[in-house]
Amino acid sequence: MGKYFGTDGIRNKADYFLQGEFSYRVGYSIGQVIKPEKVILGNDTRESGKMITDEIARGLIDSGVTVYYQKDATTPMIAYYSALEKMLGIMITASHNPYTDNGIKLFVDGRKTKTDLELKLEDFIDNGQPPYNKEKGTFKRVDYAEKAYLDFIDSLNLNFGNLRVGFDAANGASYKIASKVFNKYLKDVYAYNIIPDGKNINVGCGSTVIEYIQEKVNQDKLDIGFAFDGDADRCLIVNHKGEVIDGDLMMYVYAWYMKKHHLLNHNHVVLTRMSNPGVIKAFNEAGIEVSLTDVGDKYVFEALENNNYTLGGEASGHIILRHLLHSGDGLLMALYMLKILSEEHINLSEHLSHIKKYPFKMINIRNVDKNILNHPLIVDEINKVKKVFNNDYLVLVRPSGTEPLIRVTMSYKDEIILNEQLNHLVEVIKKEGSLK
Repeated sequence: MGKYFGTDGIRNKADYFLQGEFSYRVGYSIGQVIKPEKVILGNDTRESGKMITDEIARGLIDSGVTVYYQKDATTPMIAYYSALEKMLGIMITASHNPYTDNGIKLFVDGRKTKTDLELKLEDFIDNGQPPYNKEKGTFKRVDYAEKAYLDFIDSLNLNFGNLRVGFDAANGASYKIASKVFNKYLKDVYAYNIIPDGKNINVGCGSTVIEYIQEKVNQDKLDIGFAFDGDADRCLIVNHKGEVIDGDLMMYVYAWYMKKHHLLNHNHVVLTRMSNPGVIKAFNEAGIEVSLTDVGDKYVFEALENNNYTLGGEASGHIILRHLLHSGDGLLMALYMLKILSEEHINLSEHLSHIKKYPFKMINIRNVDKNILNHPLIVDEINKVKKVFNNDYLVLVRPSGTEPLIRVTMSYKDEIILNEQLNHLVEVIKKEGSLK
């Protein structure tokens, strides 16, 4: 990761972007380094979004760039239009984070920026001089991205029957577009958290608080419920029993359908190292190959593109259905699941009943030297744990990139053995890495 860019653009406290003309400098650095003729720009529902958008636009306009501003945009909407028109896309969002945070996601022809370009942008942000252009750019409010996205959804020829469906928009970016789409294709729709006030995005709702839609599914007797995150590039599902269908299980359903209809390139799915070993075992038993990447949709996308695979994602609900769209899209995921249920006449609970997810636990160890993970003793202890588990397990020990802590994540079919090994390894790391 660079000075400003992480695995998914720039993200920080909202006021950070408004101090020292930082957002303006980001705008003019894009104008001077990438030199786009025009950009499509959008933001989610955070109260800081419009101010940051205005400052980025000002930097772009001073660089002679034409700025198209799409109100009420989702990240997938901006990514799709960026790819469709072969232009730069900019989305102001902090995804599933609270309203006090914000961020900037960049798309070059619909694809997230590469590290080398991000480093050039960072250098210009810090050292570049404000541009002097005789000709200023312009700012135009448009609905181009929304219209193009709705046309794309129409092209899928969807038909869902008479399902009773609910969705939780998290008071975020999908609050309008999800209502338009679901109400167009379904007769019985229940919409929740579609009244954003700038501060209530992701508060007690959305994909990070799945309990909300679980309660609504039971209360309103829904056939299925969907929960999106703040910028709508993620989705989690709750079935009619109120059971959570996470990203791993969603991908199992997608992969089963895509394999049946010859849409699963190379019979392969890309997951991350945080995926549940029980689900990975189910993929293998179904004759579907799996590869694992580091955590982050950026790495999933690279594996998909480099190997021409068509399905990959994370347990958190960020999934790429690459035969339909090149980026994660929570609304598209929901629609595709409805398509599968309708066409195949399957019940989600019954269809997934044979999959046994393994106990999954994570402990954050604070106040330790993160470099201790390179110590031969710790490396040896981690290898010992893996030998005890032998197969079908998850052991992931990694330092946080933003906090002074080490995360230890494990999953194994036997919870007693899992707890023993997890607690032992955590105690060794605490002892050897203690900051005294």
